[in-house]
Amino acid sequence: MLSLSCLLAACGGEHTYIGTPTPTTPEPTTPPTVVTPVPSFDDDGILTANIRWTDYGVPHVTADNLESMSYGVGYAFAKDNICVLADQILKYNSQRAKYLGPDMVPASGDSEHLINDFGFLTLGIREHAEKNIKALSANSQALLSGYAQGYNKYLADTGVANIDVACANMPWVQPITDIDMLTYSLGIALLPGAANFLGPMFLAAPPGENFAPYPANASANNYTVNSKPVITLPEKNPSDLGSNGWGLGKDKTENGKGMVLANPHFPHTGNLRFWQFHITIPEHLNVMGGSLTGMPGVVNIGFNENVAWTHTFSSAEHFVVYQLTLNSNDPAQMSQVIDGTNRLITQKEFVIDVAVAPGQTIKLAKKSYSTHHGPMIVVPGNFAWGPGGSAFAIKDANLGNVDIIDHWLAMNLAGNIEEFKQAFQDYDGVIFNNTMSADAEGNVFYIDDSTVPNLTSTAINAMTTNPALIAAKQAAGFTLLPGYLSAFDFERAVPYADAPKYSGTDYVQNSNDSFWLTNLNAPISGVSPLYGPVENQQSLRSRLAHKLLADSAGSDGLFSPEEVEQALFSNRSYLAESILSQLLTICQAQGSTPVALGADNIDISAGCSALALWDGTMNKNSSSAHLFREFAFLFDQNPQWQQDFAVDNAITTPKGLVSNTTTLEQFAQAIVNVESAGVALDATLGTVQFVERSLPDGSASGVKIPWAGAHNIEGGFNVFSARTGNDGSLLPRHVYPAQNNDSILSAEGKGYHISYGSSWMTVVNFTEDGPVARGLLSYSQSNEYGSDHNLDQTLLYSQQPQLRPLRFSEEDIEANKVSEMTITSAVSSN
Repeated sequence: MLSLSCLLAACGGEHTYIGTPTPTTPEPTTPPTVVTPVPSFDDDGILTANIRWTDYGVPHVTADNLESMSYGVGYAFAKDNICVLADQILKYNSQRAKYLGPDMVPASGDSEHLINDFGFLTLGIREHAEKNIKALSANSQALLSGYAQGYNKYLADTGVANIDVACANMPWVQPITDIDMLTYSLGIALLPGAANFLGPMFLAAPPGENFAPYPANASANNYTVNSKPVITLPEKNPSDLGSNGWGLGKDKTENGKGMVLANPHFPHTGNLRFWQFHITIPEHLNVMGGSLTGMPGVVNIGFNENVAWTHTFSSAEHFVVYQLTLNSNDPAQMSQVIDGTNRLITQKEFVIDVAVAPGQTIKLAKKSYSTHHGPMIVVPGNFAWGPGGSAFAIKDANLGNVDIIDHWLAMNLAGNIEEFKQAFQDYDGVIFNNTMSADAEGNVFYIDDSTVPNLTSTAINAMTTNPALIAAKQAAGFTLLPGYLSAFDFERAVPYADAPKYSGTDYVQNSNDSFWLTNLNAPISGVSPLYGPVENQQSLRSRLAHKLLADSAGSDGLFSPEEVEQALFSNRSYLAESILSQLLTICQAQGSTPVALGADNIDISAGCSALALWDGTMNKNSSSAHLFREFAFLFDQNPQWQQDFAVDNAITTPKGLVSNTTTLEQFAQAIVNVESAGVALDATLGTVQFVERSLPDGSASGVKIPWAGAHNIEGGFNVFSARTGNDGSLLPRHVYPAQNNDSILSAEGKGYHISYGSSWMTVVNFTEDGPVARGLLSYSQSNEYGSDHNLDQTLLYSQQPQLRPLRFSEEDIEANKVSEMTITSAVSSN
């Protein structure tokens, strides 16, 4: 168990009061320009949107107000990805067990669907949506309402029998409401936090009580609940979400204007797919970009006429786990002590429908337990509810966050970098992201305004100096604090003024390391440690990002959009550039003398000859790139650097390769891994790394599409990987399991089956004639197998990693228009 038995005293402090300043006569100012607010709802209640589709299936939606615009976006999204969103509505509405039974694997007792349903009920996201939707801004209400109506129109027009066969005729594909959409948004906000603790919430029960659900009424008494979930310590970022992002200012671009590189690394399947679209409300809004599934009408990563922006997954923490001090005088252990005062642990019974046979459901009930600090959690061997007088609860700063839609809408509407900054001052809805941006005038701005608990100085001092708390965080991977003093609690997120940020005219960048080296010339420090570390060793990908910024702009040191795109697709490997020549020297010196690997003796000479053929990049025609990757996986587990990390050389250290037995063993094991997977040592990467779609039933299509691109492990920038775990959805897909724990190489798949990585890639360049942008959605617009836009962009990338023109101007849209329709909510008279 993670012991937090420590006594921490609250700290006092001196307060300085500032007197009232002497009044001064203000200078005369020019009255600000009055901007007419964007219309929220349609005046007559009849929604109308025009949708034009251009090449690669990109919809351009034009409407007169936010509700009608979102109506068009919801319709166009459903046309491409209805099954993905329908699955997610089921998930966050706690209805998976109703349609799919209690278990992910039928009759296994894994209780995965019960855990999902009772978990989100415990977090109360549906209840919160129902109670608070009318308190949202008019803009948010309009966007949620319009999107739901557009989705429903597509479903009604097409018919559930004629939609994507992956979910056609499924009883869980039904019309949705604005409350469903808000529930979904509230659930997505918890992805980096409490949503990973649904299992521990499921196990939470007072000592002596059974955690398992039970029949809710007499009619279900003959049903035996088989609940045997395996619950382990949750991870903060189980999907390993990542990204690269650059904002280049006038000091770094050839034309002296702003430029943005967006390179999010997200799963290619499941609930975190991006989708591209363009929205216009004349005289108010003109934005193009990509958004995650179900974002109601606004753009997450994109650009308008004046500002472009992107995001990367933040290193910040968004929740705290509290160790509660139970009341020793309460034998039921249903109360805690805070500041010497007793606080009850509350219980609430939830009832859900559970499918137990075809066409038959029963009602199961379960109690959940919550405290002042949030839901109770139990993880066997780590977090227990007694004995010993302690228990644990999780408090997530994003729980109930209703700023999400308004915040991104404000970014969409920004006319310059100052207005873009104002969005972050007015809202706190960028739930788990860093933000990099640039405007047409060549200004850049970075902020990590992800939702971070605003801890007191007492709590921060304790978590950074108390050995028990430091050790607990190292063991768990997230912050744990005592709950017996209110001084360790938080009530809100860190305000804008205290978030890490940088403004300038040179550049901002992030590749998922902390805020610290956003700009090498102006390191950021002095913020809450929950945002991440400073003066820490950087990842290989971050180091390559800095290297690309330094050496990819040509002789003038100024970037053109072509040079940024070339940097993205250079498919360089930082590790190779650091140690490849030394590795070759070491293996060549070994010659044919065997390397002892356990009981085996491995001749590495053939591998050494193969590696000598490699050009050092991760392109399709690069021979033996996979052999170096297999070495990199082993090197990562036990690095053999010659020179250790030095904070004064943070982007160039550690460096050098030690010539020793360990290095030889790692290279020998890499050879064994490649050969045991049935792959030639000198194969080209395009024959080893591939994308392969699943058929609607989840089986392999058999069509392997060659794929260029690097991996984090070798210090790539444009990175891809295999993801064989849960992708957040229940839509069937095939995976090829890795042959061992050393890498992602699959013997069954004969290589690397790509299902994660560079997704919505864009380069936006501001010019005298407005923004000029190129982009690519690597897995294409539509999730529907066999549709026109399920593979088109994928095949374009496979042919040669490249971006394509984004049709932003009216002339470009009309010149490349493929189809057009106007949709309306008016009831037809026919």
